[in-house]
Amino acid sequence: MRALGPSLTRSVQAVADAVAADPAGCARLTVTALAERTGTSEATVVRTARLLGYAGYRDLRLALAALAAQQEPGASPALTVDIAVDDPLADVVAKLAHEESRTLADTAAGLDLGRLGAAVAALCAAHRIDVYGVGASALVGQDLAQKLLRIGLIAHAHSDPHLAVTGAVQLGPGDVAVAVSHSGSTDDVIEPLRVAFERGATTVALTSRSNAPVTRYADLVLATSAAHESELRPAAMSSRTSQLLVVDCLFVAVAQQTYERAAPALAASYEALAPRRSARSPRP
Repeated sequence: MRALGPSLTRSVQAVADAVAADPAGCARLTVTALAERTGTSEATVVRTARLLGYAGYRDLRLALAALAAQQEPGASPALTVDIAVDDPLADVVAKLAHEESRTLADTAAGLDLGRLGAAVAALCAAHRIDVYGVGASALVGQDLAQKLLRIGLIAHAHSDPHLAVTGAVQLGPGDVAVAVSHSGSTDDVIEPLRVAFERGATTVALTSRSNAPVTRYADLVLATSAAHESELRPAAMSSRTSQLLVVDCLFVAVAQQTYERAAPALAASYEALAPRRSARSPRP
């Protein structure tokens, strides 16, 4: 529901928001009652259920009831990510931890293992790997490139859009381009991926929206959970958390499949950096 949010009409969004906020409560409502609660119509409620992949409202109610039954015993239903200005520090910590863990669980549950495996295979065989990301996603892109570099792969992270396109024109079949964008609508990420796609490189998009513009040029789409954002968290940390989970999945799987090369490369990089770590050790 959070992933589809930006593409929904206002009335459908109202139903989706109500269901996402209170799945247990909505599971007890008839289609008429939910329409009244959201200020919409019965037809809108049914249309929302179908947009979410259900045959009708009855199937959506059953899914909501099952979701409510799976909630952890003793969990506080009042726990949300809407952090108020006057929230005590303990509440801030609890709310953030709750959102982070929920985002990780949602991302893991929603990952398409077939696509993930295909992305791993492409990375293992790649001559060169370019990763594109700007803003907060640039940090995730740098993390992926650095991890792959340490196990012997040729990987570059680009946060400058001009350099990203310059690098993309050098790619071709046998290379891989990875675009990291939570919204999937960042032009500075879409453009280099488009260039890499048109030159025959295998392209991968890491995004929370399966129908985002960036996916038009992606051979493989790896979906992350759509993080909830609020006034105090306009760039939600949990969006990066979900991206970093997928990065770790890619890295570990690639390291497994290229272990004979990855293990010595990782050991060599660790050994090369050892003198710098000891030189910077704290004084007694």
